[in-house]
Amino acid sequence: MRSAKSGREYDESDIRVRPARTTQRRSKDRPDYSSLPKAFIVQVDRGRVLAITESGETVTAMKARELGKNSVVVGDEVLLDGDVSGNEGTLARIVNVKDRKNSLTRTIDDIGARERAIVANVDLMIIVVATTNPTPRTGLIDRALVIAFDQAITPILLITKCDLASSKELKDLYSPLNLEIFETEDRKLNSDIRSRLDGNRSVLIGHSGVGKSTFLNAIMGSELRAIGDVNDVTGRGRHTSSSAIAFALNKSDKAGENSTSLSPDSFHDKSWLIDTPGVRSFGLRHIDPSRVVGAFEEFSEIIAKCRKNCSHNEPTCQLNQWVISNPKSATRIASLRRLLASDAAPSND
Repeated sequence: MRSAKSGREYDESDIRVRPARTTQRRSKDRPDYSSLPKAFIVQVDRGRVLAITESGETVTAMKARELGKNSVVVGDEVLLDGDVSGNEGTLARIVNVKDRKNSLTRTIDDIGARERAIVANVDLMIIVVATTNPTPRTGLIDRALVIAFDQAITPILLITKCDLASSKELKDLYSPLNLEIFETEDRKLNSDIRSRLDGNRSVLIGHSGVGKSTFLNAIMGSELRAIGDVNDVTGRGRHTSSSAIAFALNKSDKAGENSTSLSPDSFHDKSWLIDTPGVRSFGLRHIDPSRVVGAFEEFSEIIAKCRKNCSHNEPTCQLNQWVISNPKSATRIASLRRLLASDAAPSND
């Protein structure tokens, strides 16, 4: 069609369609989830989540899209919408993640200082290291301690395979940090550390092959996790666990009655042991060094006299003068400096 006034030709592309008046704008009001059932996350694997509700059902769920990627980890407490019966074939939806009291996180080295949570809401961090096979490497231990100090998680050092080699060197290195240190022999359970787990949510962390799965199986009295061996060429363990998973524990005085994470029991007032895959990279770029320094309260007044931005490992550091007059504190100062320097070293130590 041609316009009589301008002489211009018009076609269908010139026609503008006005939206129907019945189209409603998106409401600013968000849904109220406060009355939805709570649940505890026991496993996250490939987009599917296993959760235990307060009434004890084991529910399979998926995350709501608006929560985003990596927003839910083992240990989180969440709100569930949809079918929470736990019946076979049902699927609930995670619509809200409750605030975390802490989280075990690491920096992903290949993408800079972006941090990724591994587990959340834990009381104890059990750092597992073997006396031999694989040879102990302190880099991961130091990094795990930094995370523990930063997140107010109580760290425990568990030295395994003590029947195969001496643990004295490791104990001497970490005893100045006033850590709880437990020892176990290969495939044997230490009853002292077993009772220490009661009433706590604990997480196991360590390199592959150090005995995390062996320790967990001994506690649970069942082969719940596959046990791997150590590569003779690299001296490193092979991964046997592909995802973190939480296991429910009964009181330690009820030997043989431990239950798995699928136990039909409420998650409240329950002891949990979380096994994690063996890690080879554990970056700390997201951690504020001042939080680590704060864990060494006896040096707070001395460190306050240091110049601004002191690394605490340089000639002008006030700790150098302090250690001259207080030689007994030398080992603990060395521990502090090693922790502060742990981010500068390769994160796969």
